[in-house]
Amino acid sequence: MSADPDPFTLGESAARENIPAEANPYHEGSEEHALWAAGHERVATAIEANESEGT
Repeated sequence: MSADPDPFTLGESAARENIPAEANPYHEGSEEHALWAAGHERVATAIEANESEGT
């Protein structure tokens, strides 16, 4: 029995794969949409911070 993928984790993965935030697959206004966006933002922000530091 496999659990449904966690939207937060899917959002993190999408950011690592350079998938834009606009590609959020969940219905806007849903809890899943918010979780996916939060996961994406967390990783995207870290990536941007590393790029601005030159690492």
